[in-house]
Amino acid sequence: MTPALLGVRHHGPGSARAVLAALETVRPRAVLIEGPPEGDALVALAADEAMRPPVALLAHVLDDPGRAAFWPMAEFSPEWVAIRWALAHRAQVRFIDLPAAHSLATQEDAAPGVDPVGALAEAAGYDDPERWWEDAVEHRDAAADPLAPFAGLGRAMAVLRETYGDGSARDRMREAFMRLQLRAATREFGDEVAVVCGAWHVPALAGKFTVAGDRALLKGLPKVKAELTWVPWTHRRLARRSGYGAGIDSPGWYGHLFSAPDRAVERWMTKVAGLLREEDRQVSSAHVIEAVRLAGTLAALRGRPLPGLAETTDAVRAVMCEGSDVPLALIRERLIVGDVLGEVPDTAPAVPLQRDLARTQRALRLKPEAPERELELDLRKETDAGRSRLLHRLRLLGVGWGEQLGARSTGTFRESWRLRWEPELSVRVAEAGVWGTTVLGAATAKAESDAVAATRLGDVTSLAERCLLAELPDALPVVMRALADRAALDTDVAHLAQALPALARTLRYGDVRGTATAGLAEVAAGLAERIFVGLPPACAALDADGAAEMRTHLDAVHTATGLLADAAGLRERWATVLTRLASRETVPGILRGRAVRLLLDDGRIEGEAAARHLGLALSPGTEPADAAAWIEGFVGGASGGGMLLVHDERLLGLVDGWLTSVPPDVFTDVLPLLRRTFAAYEAGVRRTLGELVRRGPGVRTGQGDAAAPGFGPVLDAARADAVLPLLGLLLGHEEKTTPTALRGWADDQHALKR
Repeated sequence: MTPALLGVRHHGPGSARAVLAALETVRPRAVLIEGPPEGDALVALAADEAMRPPVALLAHVLDDPGRAAFWPMAEFSPEWVAIRWALAHRAQVRFIDLPAAHSLATQEDAAPGVDPVGALAEAAGYDDPERWWEDAVEHRDAAADPLAPFAGLGRAMAVLRETYGDGSARDRMREAFMRLQLRAATREFGDEVAVVCGAWHVPALAGKFTVAGDRALLKGLPKVKAELTWVPWTHRRLARRSGYGAGIDSPGWYGHLFSAPDRAVERWMTKVAGLLREEDRQVSSAHVIEAVRLAGTLAALRGRPLPGLAETTDAVRAVMCEGSDVPLALIRERLIVGDVLGEVPDTAPAVPLQRDLARTQRALRLKPEAPERELELDLRKETDAGRSRLLHRLRLLGVGWGEQLGARSTGTFRESWRLRWEPELSVRVAEAGVWGTTVLGAATAKAESDAVAATRLGDVTSLAERCLLAELPDALPVVMRALADRAALDTDVAHLAQALPALARTLRYGDVRGTATAGLAEVAAGLAERIFVGLPPACAALDADGAAEMRTHLDAVHTATGLLADAAGLRERWATVLTRLASRETVPGILRGRAVRLLLDDGRIEGEAAARHLGLALSPGTEPADAAAWIEGFVGGASGGGMLLVHDERLLGLVDGWLTSVPPDVFTDVLPLLRRTFAAYEAGVRRTLGELVRRGPGVRTGQGDAAAPGFGPVLDAARADAVLPLLGLLLGHEEKTTPTALRGWADDQHALKR
């Protein structure tokens, strides 16, 4: 008797069943498995009830956690089945692949130069390696002759190696180490040894090689200090080329084949029907029966022993999906691939930061999950505020578990996140462990380091905002010193304008979270003053692209100024800056128009003054291109410019009159700019504007009895007064329910705002 060499395909349910049957027949005292020997100390955890595959052995370099490698195992992986069998039967389990200390010291690709499964499939006349493997291995009855498939695969691999060579240099080193480990095991256990490894390696383990030759291959290998642990894995990651280099397209399907005790196709069709019913599709038992029959018929027509994934998918498409591929995308996502996430017991080794993260996740009831899900947080609730802090701290550490959705509005108590836990995040956590042993401590240290290293003002202001969101009070002094230093040295108005909004949001959002931000207020006020001084000269003599970019900065500064405390009269000075921009002929039209619009929206000028500015901009002496740019700045974008024209017919009349006066040869040049301006309006607004223009100039200038669609010719005071009591209730002014009182209160509020 010789050691049993069980060549497998990693993550194959047929191989897993065959390995289990072979082990039950051979009953070895030691099971050797392809994997890093440093993992021997972790094998016992596979028997823990809290360990639920898919999981992976994670090896990383102690001094450089980003250099890492995974050895994933699913419930249907032959290696996992072999480990569980050995632990249940008190057999020794040892990993025999090249140690992680050596494999992590080099980045050389470990994949063989040929795809063995693809080559065998081609030799058998198959154009699809997956289909050949299903027919030859996955659908085979392993109980008939447990060792026969391994002998056949071994011979096939020997022929392939003779034809294509023995693979890469690293493969030869790995196999040399495996042979040394196999010799050591046979000296200890005799021939009562079973080896579970990739089928490609079987000829190398069965051949005659000398100990001296194997040791010579391994002499002088580079080495690093490595650490191993178990981490959760996902079916989605099994579907990618990683770890063993044997990614599979359908881990959910393979898991079903392995776990189904009988009637695998019938049970699969039932799963599919259940999923489609959850999505409100009408699928009956008759559909399931007919799909099973069709899958069997397709297998017979295609000469296959049993229906495979291709046959079941074609049957589902025809019977349950009515020929549509749209529901099949959902079936692939949820069932064929699946969103299964494994679990690892708390007793598994982990870096201190990982342990603190796990404790925090349990305390906040925020469990890592493979399926993507959205999370709504109310920051007024203690648990939700803690979840927000954790997610922001992890993002600062480069652990992208959550992605914040949408732009956070100022002063809001709500946040929306999209969460998905990927196995690679375990590596990111290990990398972040160099910054500290807790999430709070690591995030603080990382923020301080980033502040010192940052060279751009915008980076520091963004960092200050992130520190506020993550509630890192110990990091703020360092960040603020760096912010003051960068702000003092930066003279580029564009950079200053980009930095101010983040500071303003930080101040406002800090108030929402109850965080002290007095020091930031001084920096923000100083930054705003420098922008007010430098912006008018910076806006002069810009080309079209530069003016468009400066318009963005203009809007951002305007919004930020509105958020800042006005103790120093910042808003009044900003209004003065906008007035200067609106009147300077050297400023591009798009910026002059935008300045007038911002002044109008803020109540700094009345509609009559805005109409005067518009009339000057559209006067005959103005170049049509500059006039069109002024219009874009004034009513373009998503700023409600369309409704402004609907409600102020004087402005609409001026725009219409100018537009009809543009000479035909010039109109072609300004058309793209005008189309971009008006195409941004909603369809209803464009329709209303068209109706106003169609009705004639009397309407546009406020003459005549006709009115805009949906509007009366004059204000209906009685109907307007009917709304005021409800408005008072909504605003919390129940005592002011009379129209006169509410109108007076509204006038007071408007006066205070101005």
